[in-house]
Amino acid sequence: MSGNQEPILVKEEESVEGIPSPLLKLKSWQWWVLVSTNILFLIGGQAASVLLGRFYYDEGGNSKWMATLVQTAAFPILYIPLLLLPSSEPASCSLKTIVLIYVLLGVIIAGDNMLYSVGLLYLSASTYSLICATQLAFNAVFSYFINAQKFTALILNSVVLLSFSAALIALNDDADAPSGVSRSKYVVGFVCTLAASALYSLLLSLLQFSFEKILKKETFSVVLEMQIYTSLVATCVAVIGLFASGEWRTLHGEMEGYHKGQASYVLTLVGTAVSWQVCSVGVVGLIFLVTSLFSNVISTLSLAVTPLAALAVFRDKMSGVKVMAMLIALWGFASYVYQNHLDDLKVRRARKHAQAGQLDPHC
Repeated sequence: MSGNQEPILVKEEESVEGIPSPLLKLKSWQWWVLVSTNILFLIGGQAASVLLGRFYYDEGGNSKWMATLVQTAAFPILYIPLLLLPSSEPASCSLKTIVLIYVLLGVIIAGDNMLYSVGLLYLSASTYSLICATQLAFNAVFSYFINAQKFTALILNSVVLLSFSAALIALNDDADAPSGVSRSKYVVGFVCTLAASALYSLLLSLLQFSFEKILKKETFSVVLEMQIYTSLVATCVAVIGLFASGEWRTLHGEMEGYHKGQASYVLTLVGTAVSWQVCSVGVVGLIFLVTSLFSNVISTLSLAVTPLAALAVFRDKMSGVKVMAMLIALWGFASYVYQNHLDDLKVRRARKHAQAGQLDPHC
């Protein structure tokens, strides 16, 4: 995503732990309303946050640390769903270990957000989103080494296709960089966005490793707590970076010189911060209501929606190379999703066989 507020992986068979009893009593149409609402939160939140981030730069904003800060600053919004859930059981590891996990992952998130901010500064919203789609390929590689995920032919196909898509964008001589951005800065934006996608994929694998091997529980409340406290650390890092870099001194002049006015400046930053957290609510909501696979699918789908939204809002140029890159990325995305669908079917069959064996008195 871009979206660095991408899904934290939760095992499907454990995703029902911690669900309030009223949710279990929902009628089918009520459940579908909740699912549809969370899909809109996820796709709309990610698209809006990327577009508002591009709008911030286009209208006179120039602080990379401010653009980094707003990606996590609205994390207190996540306390609303957390307060509605039962308190989670104590973790199996010590408080010191938990704090260390939050700090390390929070610092990684802050660094990742900074890379995304630099990338969006030098790239159009549509190009930025297409490059972000490579996170699926990176995710497959890191999951293989860290989470022991199988590297199938479909996953390999996805990695190759998404790599080709990124290469097409990189070699495009008719780059649609924002006005005033040189070719060298365009390359910097490309490299930073690609590095951010790789780092984010590494982060997802580390999160999954933390849940499975250290915390050893993956309830919805624990997922929310992880997002809240790592975002708190990332926000603190961004604030420190804002003051240490001296960019805080330019913020007043930046606000006064903002093309759309000071009120628009504030609303743009607030809107960006809220949009990222709306996206996060959608992510964890789909994990809660459906499965982590479904949440991952919708999160990745939003990467294809954002370039189309950028075309409509910013009139980004859609060259033949970019169209080809988008089609190849969608093909790679489809391969990845189909492999996850096959894995999900295998898990469901195994569960049914296990349940059947428990019911058979001769077993």
